Amino acid sequence: MSSGPITETVTLSQAKELIRCLAHEQSLLLLSPPGVGKSDVVRQAAAEAELECKSLLGTQIAPEDVSGVPRIVGERSVFCPPRVLLPENPKTFCLFLDELPACSPDVQKAFYSLLLERRIGEYLLPPGTWVVAAGNRAEDRALVRTISSALVNRVLVLNVRIDAAEWLTWARANGVRPDVTAFVENNPDALLRPVPDKAVPFSTPRAWASLSRALDLVGGRGQLTEPFVRALAVGRVSEEDARRFVAAWAGLPSGLPRDLEAKLNWSLAELELSVRATNCLEAEGLTTVRELVIRDEDELLAIRNFGESTLREVKAKLAAHGLALGMKIL
Repeated sequence: MSSGPITETVTLSQAKELIRCLAHEQSLLLLSPPGVGKSDVVRQAAAEAELECKSLLGTQIAPEDVSGVPRIVGERSVFCPPRVLLPENPKTFCLFLDELPACSPDVQKAFYSLLLERRIGEYLLPPGTWVVAAGNRAEDRALVRTISSALVNRVLVLNVRIDAAEWLTWARANGVRPDVTAFVENNPDALLRPVPDKAVPFSTPRAWASLSRALDLVGGRGQLTEPFVRALAVGRVSEEDARRFVAAWAGLPSGLPRDLEAKLNWSLAELELSVRATNCLEAEGLTTVRELVIRDEDELLAIRNFGESTLREVKAKLAAHGLALGMKIL
């Protein structure tokens, strides 16, 4: 039996479930490398529980932002807690302490009674209020201070790991581009790389989602050329991952002429569709031909106000340029 330290980890979905089970009574601290999605999962859990999520950013608060400031009541001084921690309406909410490990020692001390007793001075948080904190680890080269043993003893620490299959499910449900999800699916190690020892872009789930959005924005202007894709990828993810992604993005299925690549990057306007068809597709978030051709007929017919006549129009316009629905492309 190993005598070394044991570190158990949970995925983001497991962390979310534990938050839902425990956060109304016990304070939790989620630790992971940057860009994994800790903040998002806390907000998702709160939203699903129909709780307002109020955030405090550890690097931007002072002790008095937690304990409050004094005022004179009669012959005594009373500390008035800030509104974000104790609103006038005593309604249950989710208190999210982001970047808690980056707090100064004095701020960490100010959180002690809040984390353990749900108390700010003489005031108690509304019953059932969640208290969840998150932050990076010292080995991640982020802005992290030493967490006091007294603070650690007041929270339940969850070490969060990224799960590629779980992220892919989320990504496909949240509009991340098929070329990005296909690359990550084929290269799962590229989803999260170690934090480099110098300030350069590196691959994280957040970086890939951001790259997807950047590609969509540039593609929406009809400017998604290979040089631009390379510049965007190198500026957002690890250099080796960027090089491999661009190579995959530039590749085409066998039998597809290279001159069609430019057409895949057209905006929908360049297909010269009717206003009705264009509005239907753009309302669904489709802005480029590349995004359109990977859909099949059933997916398009499921779009609101998109009927058989509009489908025939789209198919005819695509066919005029050697394209079709249901294409398997990167």
